[in-house]
Amino acid sequence: MAIERLPEHLKTGRTAEAIMAPSAILAGGVGASAAVLLGAGLLPVALVGAAAYGVMVALRLPRRKRPLQGIDPMALSDPWRRYVHEALQAKRRFDNVVRGARTGPVHDRLAEIGTRIESAVKECWRVASHGDLLDAGLRSLDLDEVRTRREQMKGTRPESPGAADSWDRTAEALEAQLSSGERLHTVASDARQRLEVLDARLDEAVARAVELSLSAGDVSELSGLGADVDQLVGDMEALRQGLEEVGRAAGGSPR
Repeated sequence: MAIERLPEHLKTGRTAEAIMAPSAILAGGVGASAAVLLGAGLLPVALVGAAAYGVMVALRLPRRKRPLQGIDPMALSDPWRRYVHEALQAKRRFDNVVRGARTGPVHDRLAEIGTRIESAVKECWRVASHGDLLDAGLRSLDLDEVRTRREQMKGTRPESPGAADSWDRTAEALEAQLSSGERLHTVASDARQRLEVLDARLDEAVARAVELSLSAGDVSELSGLGADVDQLVGDMEALRQGLEEVGRAAGGSPR
């Protein structure tokens, strides 16, 4: 069938609406009428009408989605790189589900859910970018060195007021660095755990999509999947916003 040879982004209800749109049919009739008034022959009249109709249909057709841009797992360190790579793989599997679904309402709804899957992948990338910056910040603090210096200072406080004051300020600075580093470590560790769970939920959503694409007889059966993916995106956004707050407080910025 001709429809099976259409690009995937055209296998939707919007394409059928564009083909049958009254405005497109009217444009074809107007174009043909104009050609008749100009004294054109039968073939030119048909060609002008078809061209006018084709232009109107083309203007109403759904546009091809641009691929995800700016997402490069290799720009990150592990485990953040792995999280983004797994999210991209999940999206590719979901896209394959959409391509394999029979044209109709179920296919269209899966395609809509696919846009939210894409949003989840983008949020995963943003979260991972922030997490990678946190890890880089922790490495720059060199907390092991700070702890060593703090241990070396124990029991060495001088008795003279001036030297003691300098010793106190140094000790306070080291303690502040350790406290800041430990807070950042806790935030980064929590983000890793949460993002790993969110990636697992994304994989689960794709697995459900595979099952539903084969068994769903009505688009309403996809409502649970759509709601779960929306919740997943919301949780990704919340995690990203939390990391942004930490980044602003620390004076950092994401990629």
